[in-house]
Amino acid sequence: MSDQEQADVRLSLARLRQEHEDYDVAINAMLQVGCDTLRIQRMKKKKLAIKDRMSNLEDQIIPDIIA
Repeated sequence: MSDQEQADVRLSLARLRQEHEDYDVAINAMLQVGCDTLRIQRMKKKKLAIKDRMSNLEDQIIPDIIA
């Protein structure tokens, strides 16, 4: 992976981390307000999908070295 590609992946990862944190804050606020549980479940599902994408990007950055 070239330096530019790695920088692009790191930028995408940083954006996803911020989005993941935003969902976390929103979900906590919804829980405190007593929002609809179905809406909260959907938000949690989106948050989990973001976490999966973050894991995929992290795997691209960190080489798979067998020790």
